[in-house]
Amino acid sequence: RQAGSTLKPFLYTAALDERLLTAASLLQDTPLALPVAGGMYQPRNYDEGFRGLVSVRSALASSLNVPAVRTLELVSADAFVARLRALGFGLERGAAFYGPALALGSAEVSLEELVDGYRTLANGGAWSPLRLTPDDPRDTTGSGGGSAPPRAFSPEASFVVADVLSDRESRAATFGLENTLATRGWTAVKTGTSKDMRDNWCVGFS
Repeated sequence: RQAGSTLKPFLYTAALDERLLTAASLLQDTPLALPVAGGMYQPRNYDEGFRGLVSVRSALASSLNVPAVRTLELVSADAFVARLRALGFGLERGAAFYGPALALGSAEVSLEELVDGYRTLANGGAWSPLRLTPDDPRDTTGSGGGSAPPRAFSPEASFVVADVLSDRESRAATFGLENTLATRGWTAVKTGTSKDMRDNWCVGFS
């Protein structure tokens, strides 16, 4: 299924890793039109409104679409596809196929792939294959011991994005202060809606 906005945390983590942005950087949330094959791509926010200059923290927490597309322009679609593949997403197409809509999750993913991606953020950017059984202490290839797992993101960028995804006040512009994402304990969580609102996702970690 299309990932929707559940891919945005990985995009912003990549931008922070490359030092293109910080959580306090300002992005334009204003009307945008980009030429693509077949016409112009004009991303809209879920509520059809625009908020002007917004911080990266607010843009991600409130899941604003135009700032995400602008961030993809900074990172580049090719680099973002490479990051997603490093996270274990089996994207069969190249960046040119997805275009700027990749920032809003136009790629089709599985629940397992999303879980592993968010698990990587939870583990400070360290990636390892998803497994459904406890770690074997004799294993020297994964998280069970021996060599360190490969790193998809830096611990610093992963920490910042996890902090944003747990920020109740920063997501209030879209979700309000009181909602089901505001849990009693610390949780980092992201929602996503696919094209034409066919599917809804909610993925996170505590």
